[in-house]
Amino acid sequence: MRLPSLIKISKQALYKVNYSFVSKRAEHTKAFVTTPIYYVNAVPHIGHLYSTVLADTIRRNYALHGKQVLMSTGTDEHGLKIQQAAEKNNMKPIDFCDKVSESFKSLCEAANIGYSSFERTTNKHHIDAVNKLWSQLLKNGYLYKGKHEGWYAVSDEAFYTNNQVQETIDEKTGEKKMVAIESGQRVEWTSEENYKFKLSAFGDRLLQWIDENPNAIVPNNRKNEVISWVKQGLSDLSVSRLRSRLDWGIPVPNDADHTIYVWLDALANYLTATGYPWTKDSALKEFFPPNVQVVGKDIIRFHAIYWPAFLMAAGLPLPKQILAHAHWTMDKQKMSKSRGNVADPFQVMNDYGVDPVRYYLVRDGGLADDGDYSEKMIQTRYKKDLAGQLGNLLNRATAVSLLPSGNVPGVSQSIDPRDQMLHHQISETAENYNKAFEDRDFSKAYTYIFDMVSQANKYFTENEPWKMAKQPQNKERLDNVLFYSLEACRVAGILLQPVMPTKMDHLLTRLGVSKQNRFYKDAVKLDLGERPLGKIDGVLFPRL
Repeated sequence: MRLPSLIKISKQALYKVNYSFVSKRAEHTKAFVTTPIYYVNAVPHIGHLYSTVLADTIRRNYALHGKQVLMSTGTDEHGLKIQQAAEKNNMKPIDFCDKVSESFKSLCEAANIGYSSFERTTNKHHIDAVNKLWSQLLKNGYLYKGKHEGWYAVSDEAFYTNNQVQETIDEKTGEKKMVAIESGQRVEWTSEENYKFKLSAFGDRLLQWIDENPNAIVPNNRKNEVISWVKQGLSDLSVSRLRSRLDWGIPVPNDADHTIYVWLDALANYLTATGYPWTKDSALKEFFPPNVQVVGKDIIRFHAIYWPAFLMAAGLPLPKQILAHAHWTMDKQKMSKSRGNVADPFQVMNDYGVDPVRYYLVRDGGLADDGDYSEKMIQTRYKKDLAGQLGNLLNRATAVSLLPSGNVPGVSQSIDPRDQMLHHQISETAENYNKAFEDRDFSKAYTYIFDMVSQANKYFTENEPWKMAKQPQNKERLDNVLFYSLEACRVAGILLQPVMPTKMDHLLTRLGVSKQNRFYKDAVKLDLGERPLGKIDGVLFPRL
């Protein structure tokens, strides 16, 4: 079949069309962050919490820079797995979806996730968006009806080629079976008529997009995987199933015998979140494309190959970054119910507090490599970083015996040589943190903050302000020591807001920092003026 004339447009022209879609003003003032939409065949686990907290932390970090931010999450509710899971539970598919989708909303509420939209693929406005995208792909000549034969994995909702599957022996039954090499899921040979998307037309353009946008896929090992897959050659993609085999899904427009393939349906949710299909007056249109799309490494192929190809084919701009994180293991083993090594995200937050768990997940979660989940490590982070360093410094430096006036002391602009090292470290922390955060090296970003807090604790101890408080002649020196100790707390509090919003609100309130002075711009410079302390009840990080 001859490819349509649209494909003959030069690559340069195509990208020019795509990226001129968003105004320069919108690029500087708006941001859009997404989580994957979670499949409702099971209740939320710690990996779902990690993806969602990571996206929310990135969202809040954009807000820290004064941007208006849209964040979407939601649930993927169509497909054969859902149809089968509902049957197993003697429920109608929509009733089953309603129940499990609600558990993901509850997870967001429990983890203090500030999403703008919670997309369900069963919602009417999403179905409208999918129909529009399908119609656009068809109009542009990228869809055709053909016979598809291949290995199909119900668990992955994906077709695989011969070189993507292998024969294995089932450990329990001893029978031979074919599985997908990538996911390990069982595959069955399937032959049926369906609609196909001309994915094979996009290999060069996908490689060019990745080459011209080095941070489009992070971390690097995921980017290299994607490049390798594309260079092996892309086959056209099945994007529908016969309705006789799968009726739990969106019907193909004007062809009731077919159901839209779950990944084309699911990936469109990122468009749905911005009000697609847009009208001239669509308020959220300028948020697209996403700035950061957080996904797990197991769905990188769909997000870094299929999704940008769909967008190219529809004449829409491509995501600026796909952040594909690794998984959580426990004792270096994959978490599974059968092994009994599954962490309940609700229970963990209940045991250690929401913000400490958020901090642990983002700081210690694996991006390039899997992270090994450990409640002992949560306790260590809590006791060492949060209570032992930041909480301890705040308590010591705001003691009534040291600040009887109830004010954070102001200081002169001249720097005492004894304060030079801490002054320098506090002054540089925001920029160091921000660079590491933008490089998606979250552990390094938080290390900069807590190294500064650690240095401030050491400085406080060495200067012995409790002795100076009894010596009126040392009032100026005491003010300096307290000022720098509290500045370390203030800067740390501002920068840690994205990952620990509630605790840092308490900390900054205690320091008397007004709401309008809690942005990144306020952390890059020292606040030399005097201000009254605020009040909080209890200890910031009480004993576990």
